[in-house]
Amino acid sequence: MVTRNKDHRAGYYVRQPTGYKAFLPKPLPPEPPIAFDGEFLALLSEADLALGRLDGSTETLPNPDMFVFMYVRKEAVLSSQIEGTQASLLDVLEFEAQAVEEGHPGDVREVINYIDAMNYGLDRLRKLLFLLHHTKCWKRLALWKNSYTTRHPCPI
Repeated sequence: MVTRNKDHRAGYYVRQPTGYKAFLPKPLPPEPPIAFDGEFLALLSEADLALGRLDGSTETLPNPDMFVFMYVRKEAVLSSQIEGTQASLLDVLEFEAQAVEEGHPGDVREVINYIDAMNYGLDRLRKLLFLLHHTKCWKRLALWKNSYTTRHPCPI
């Protein structure tokens, strides 16, 4: 039986037949509209400050790629545990280092699949950002060539 919990401004939770709750957001823009008052702007400023600190902390990391490497694994373990797996971060790292031949939880493969999917997504994102950057460059070049040849027709 699907039951709907109390409505909130952002949306509501619906209990699914399997027991978990799914969040269903309300359509945008919200009603009533967001009030850009002093309290809201103070919270926004706090969030900006926290993001700035996070961005600044990456400057002090000796190897940001290692941070992302470990973060992806930790996130994979936690997300997989929500789905009921029993693998730990240590289990995953031992499996990846091939330090454990036998006896690792079968759930480790589930976490490794999650890691592979996350890495695939990050790689696709990098490629997409690369393509978007170059598409902008190509458009600028085309616009520049078009405006230049309009003012200075090519003699050929």
